[in-house]
Amino acid sequence: MKNILKISFFLYALFFQSIDSLAQINTENKLKATSITLFIPQLSQLIDSALVHNGMVNYRKLEIASKETNLKSKRKYWTRNFGIQADSRYGTFNNFSSTIGNNSTINLASNTKQLNYNIGFYLKIPLFDIINRKSQIKKAKAELAQAKNLVKSQESELRAIVIRHYEDLKLKQNILELRASNLGSAKVNMEMVGKEFRNGSIETSEYVRISDMTSRIAVEFEKAKSSFFVSKKLLENLIGFELK
Repeated sequence: MKNILKISFFLYALFFQSIDSLAQINTENKLKATSITLFIPQLSQLIDSALVHNGMVNYRKLEIASKETNLKSKRKYWTRNFGIQADSRYGTFNNFSSTIGNNSTINLASNTKQLNYNIGFYLKIPLFDIINRKSQIKKAKAELAQAKNLVKSQESELRAIVIRHYEDLKLKQNILELRASNLGSAKVNMEMVGKEFRNGSIETSEYVRISDMTSRIAVEFEKAKSSFFVSKKLLENLIGFELK
């Protein structure tokens, strides 16, 4: 009889130990399910990527290339005032000549096929180009400097935007982790309260109060998750790749 009691007590203890182990595993799974981990690269990497993928910055850089080409053109503009010109013609030409003698005039006409060509050098000295050349070059330099300053301004503004979104995402991630931890604990607590309620250990009002508290924690978690994903998408839109 004593042996039977010992075996029964052992099986009873083993059963409740197994239940506790399963409850602990279930608790850990719930905490993992509500947790969201995200690897966020270093801020310098995010800024470099944003500078590469930003359309406005690239547009401003193309403007610099255009202004540099325009400056080179202005510096070489004076060369259009001199050069070498050549042309050639091939075809049938009518030749006519007259020979005047003592008492008579002899006219000769002939048709010949031949190639005619000419070549020459020209030089123009327009006064306006001479006076205006320095002013045109100065204007082209100013436009190039303006384009470079616009790029610097655009890059500086983009850096500030990336920094704000980066810090906002880190904050939202920390808040989400806290909300996830609270939600996991609340769900475990709700399960325990539910067992006590079914066993008649607590009153209905207490069960309703804790259930309502758990629901509010779940709502706060969903709000934090939504805010986190919005912040994540905004940063991804800037840097040009997905954060995982």
